[in-house]
Amino acid sequence: MQIITRREALTLSVAGLAAAAMARQATAQIPAADTAAPKLPVENGASLRILRPARFVEPDEVIFRENTARFQQQTGVQVRVDFVGWEDIRAQTAVTANTGTGPDIVLGWAEDPHIFVDKLIELSDIAEYLGKRYGGWKFLGEKFGKKNGSNTWIGIPFGGTSGPVVYRESAVREAGYSAIPNEHDKFLDLCRKLRAANKPAGFTLGNAVGDGNGYANWLVWSHGGMLVDEEGKVVINSKQTIEALKYAAELQKTFPPGTLSWGDVSNNRAYAANECFLTQNGVSLYFALKNDPATAAIAADTNHAPMPSGVIGSAPQSALTINAMVFRHTRFPNAAKAYLAFMMEREQYDPWLQKCLGYWAHPLNAYDKSPVWDSDPKLAVFRDSMNNRFWNGWKGPINQAAATATAEYVMVQMCAAVASGQATPEAAAREAERRAKRYYR
Repeated sequence: MQIITRREALTLSVAGLAAAAMARQATAQIPAADTAAPKLPVENGASLRILRPARFVEPDEVIFRENTARFQQQTGVQVRVDFVGWEDIRAQTAVTANTGTGPDIVLGWAEDPHIFVDKLIELSDIAEYLGKRYGGWKFLGEKFGKKNGSNTWIGIPFGGTSGPVVYRESAVREAGYSAIPNEHDKFLDLCRKLRAANKPAGFTLGNAVGDGNGYANWLVWSHGGMLVDEEGKVVINSKQTIEALKYAAELQKTFPPGTLSWGDVSNNRAYAANECFLTQNGVSLYFALKNDPATAAIAADTNHAPMPSGVIGSAPQSALTINAMVFRHTRFPNAAKAYLAFMMEREQYDPWLQKCLGYWAHPLNAYDKSPVWDSDPKLAVFRDSMNNRFWNGWKGPINQAAATATAEYVMVQMCAAVASGQATPEAAAREAERRAKRYYR
């Protein structure tokens, strides 16, 4: 928790100036159309409280606070930013929505505005401005930002982190592969050979917001399965899902102990400790390895690749997205919208993107030109994270049902039940179907 006073804002700005100078010089590379910004006269005496997920890479918080301090300096709006645990933010957002008190702005998860849509103010004016100025929104930016079935914006997606394969090149070569295979049978063979070499792969099936959902979704999607169809009808109990669950059980045999209870940070730690040599993760793992002299050699041996496409022909990945929403109880809606627009402008956004090595990959097309994407070829796989064509609850609508099924880990727990040997694939699929139908009515 932190309240930024005027003196602290000045201190943050001065302290961060040198560190961010080079990044800010590169903003000229980001094309920006000469588009009139919406008129948002800031209310007298305005103050804001912001709630958002805790950082996984340090610059995420440092640059975010610096940018917030710059907004405060330029507008006089007092701003408080609270960073909370990934597992906590959805619960705290629900309390805010139900009580009509608390943060003015929450940067929650992708589906969250669709849960609380009746408690939010419309953001179409700033979303349309940002889209026109920065070359349009990427697929998931629009998908998560707009109310389902409409052109009304209820969220401003700040960015998303996809979960490609993160692997040790030397270990994969030792297993007889020059690259990550796309076929299920070859990927399983690779993981078996890694296990035999005592350099195992490891994927989490714990209740982890990013890694657990990412892996479970990939298992089902890459076999052609889905939770619901385009109309929102529950179709998880299918032959495709059964095949995915059988495959999950075989893959699980190649993993080190404990992966069934891993959280979002667990595979990072195992990989850095040479306990896991192939996993699924965002940029945060590579960022941490690269910036720690003790793990620099591991970083040099690390690369990324799309998750195997399996039977569907393209990498079935989404992006864990942070999505900003403004609650109706705010007394300062213009200040809130002005803050969000300010944070997405290139002078603020691109230094944040660069310093985080693209951890929250951009939702606006113009940021394809950010120097970060040419700074390290190992980052290339993350560049189009927000153009992935999959989402939690795919292929169905993004709505409260999709968000709730994700929050309740319906897909994760289905896969974990089979991988742990507690249920047959058929029984687990039936149970997932039963649970999903509670939300999709």
